[in-house]
Amino acid sequence: MRKIFFLILSLFSIVSWSQNIEIGPLSSNPFLAKKKFINKSNHGLDSSFIYFSDTLSLPLFDEFSSNKFQQYSNDYNAPGISNQLFYHLLDTLTNIPLPISEFYTDQQTFKRTYDVLTGVYTDSVFNSVSVKVCDLTSYPIDTNTLQLYPPFYIYDTIGISNDSDTIWVTNPPFVQDSINIFFMPISNSSKIWLDSYAYHNYRFASNPPSLGVVTFDGLDEYGYPYQIASAITDYADFLTSKPIDLSAISVSDSVYLSFLYQPQGLGDQPENGDSLILEFYNSFSEQWQYIWSVNGGSSQAFKSVHIPIVNPVFFTNAFQFRFKNYGSLAGGLDHFHIDYVHLRENSDFSDTIFKDFAFSYPLNSLLDTYTSVPWDHYKNSFQNKMTDSLFVTLYNGSNTPENYQDGTIEVFKNGVLKGNFTLPGFNLANQNINYDPMSTILSTHDLSGGYEFEKNEPELFQEFEVVAKATAQFPNFSQNDSTIFAQKFQNYYSYDDGSAEAAFGPTGTQSRLAIKYDTYESDSLIGVSMHFVPSVNDVSNNLFLLTVWENNNGVPGNVLYEDDIFFPRQPIYKNGINLFHTYYFTDTLKVSVGTSFFVGWRQLDADRLNLGLDRNIDNSSFINYSTDGGVNWFTSPFYGSAMLRPVFSTDLDNQLTTQNTFSPNLVFYPNPTDGLLKIKDLDELYEVHLFNSTGNLLDVFSSSRIDLSSFSSGIYFIEILGLSNKRYKIIKR
Repeated sequence: MRKIFFLILSLFSIVSWSQNIEIGPLSSNPFLAKKKFINKSNHGLDSSFIYFSDTLSLPLFDEFSSNKFQQYSNDYNAPGISNQLFYHLLDTLTNIPLPISEFYTDQQTFKRTYDVLTGVYTDSVFNSVSVKVCDLTSYPIDTNTLQLYPPFYIYDTIGISNDSDTIWVTNPPFVQDSINIFFMPISNSSKIWLDSYAYHNYRFASNPPSLGVVTFDGLDEYGYPYQIASAITDYADFLTSKPIDLSAISVSDSVYLSFLYQPQGLGDQPENGDSLILEFYNSFSEQWQYIWSVNGGSSQAFKSVHIPIVNPVFFTNAFQFRFKNYGSLAGGLDHFHIDYVHLRENSDFSDTIFKDFAFSYPLNSLLDTYTSVPWDHYKNSFQNKMTDSLFVTLYNGSNTPENYQDGTIEVFKNGVLKGNFTLPGFNLANQNINYDPMSTILSTHDLSGGYEFEKNEPELFQEFEVVAKATAQFPNFSQNDSTIFAQKFQNYYSYDDGSAEAAFGPTGTQSRLAIKYDTYESDSLIGVSMHFVPSVNDVSNNLFLLTVWENNNGVPGNVLYEDDIFFPRQPIYKNGINLFHTYYFTDTLKVSVGTSFFVGWRQLDADRLNLGLDRNIDNSSFINYSTDGGVNWFTSPFYGSAMLRPVFSTDLDNQLTTQNTFSPNLVFYPNPTDGLLKIKDLDELYEVHLFNSTGNLLDVFSSSRIDLSSFSSGIYFIEILGLSNKRYKIIKR
């Protein structure tokens, strides 16, 4: 019935609109999201790893230009691995494991004798056994010596010639069991942090003083909410240092911990009740002690915190510190960012500046407008397609003006230098005499008159390594004076850098979203790649129609393609490295487009569909939306780039598992079916997807024989993945 309803809406334009486009936070992190490891044993500790950390020494410094989170191996054959069996029940005198045949209860058991002549019961309690019981649910293993009893009762009747009855205790609680624990020492002084709950990234902060920050929010180390769809506020992310040896120094050595912090940045604003907290570890009391905190608020420039360590209890060989945040556990909310964590001796109250010169953000592309274009479009172009406005963000961390130097950009292919640019120092300094102290410097650079990527490369797709460098004339931490990225050419156009900092989309039934593309040449589209992300509400069951429009004087015009109303699409959340899901046109159709067109969707539900929004590159002028059926179009008010990429027909199609020339005439029989459905001549290598009448995926089969006997009567649809994008109607009787 839902499909009929939507058909009526589309034919008669009986719609309800609310003129709005919305932006929202992410409720998962696609860069971190992956399947969590599931231990298949009954005990959570069985076959697990216990890691013994190395100890660091001063100074300790991390400006997060690289990842210094400790990585943990779960290779049972790795060097240095040892293991030990731990048993549940041990002999109290010898600590030898008890036989597996022995089991006990902590309830007092007995033998009951009944005399039929006197009618008297007599109970004799069994002797208890002293057993050492080990708790196998946590490490270190705790043990307790308990007095336990045989897990049975004996009932004997005097006066009747019969055997006594033994009644066993059901599921006795003390049964011999064991777990195998593996131990691995850690010895890597280049890694500072024990955990990775907080998010190391290069995109979420606003004008950071260097490449890379660590972000605290309501997502765990896998990119999932700690408590999805909840209103709970609690401690969320932790960032814990390795043990640090302070035993050879004292309070008189003037040890300070300093760092920079920022609320919100490009993420979600933390409320006043949210906070970022610093704690020190007291190894004597084995307790974490509160040291410092700050409440939430709107985004601001990074602020400095400078804390002396003055309590003698911290001057041990097991000192640690950690950051944690208090905020929503429901997703990517209530953001705090930190940078330039520095622990050192011989400091003082005035020593709050770490003089450094650095890139604030990585570069994204050397191309004009786009971060990627199809390789055949680029190599066929006659005009120079290099950007005339490369945007560079630098930060001078010196407290005095500093002279500029020329920067460079070098392009490599397979390690071979292919070309280079000079970034004039005067331009890098934004036409200033020098770099102003403690300031962010923004500059643009024209690369259109110099090197172009070599167009004679024969491969179907290309990837070039680009290294940019910029320095000032004073000694500083050189690691963040350069940034490296891969310039990729495949079969799509993209505005974004591959990182979503927010989610957006229009609201209202029949709303449209259309992204404008001016391409290097006319060609044929085969589909659209989009990055949908969870945000507040799960809308993966909502429906939309993939749509392509002509350009009509800067706004969407005639519709070149739109999905059939009976075969709508749904947002598909992709996790891990493969962030985008490609929606191919039905029946392997190719849609011819000119050099200017729009691509997007018409949504059939009112809710925002949450397309990813890259908030580091602004191409909002190309984002158009309509909430009145396409009569009036508006430009997005949100700074950023839509994570939607038109995919073109190239020789890459086959490599990307898109068959755009073959649409087989598949035969399904019997149809209607009472249960078993057969597909004639279908290769078993293909996946068969079964959908219900509302477009929800029900099951996946790898066979030409589909058993529908467990499904209720009704209409279903079959799609053969990788063979045809057409859906075939099946009737189950």
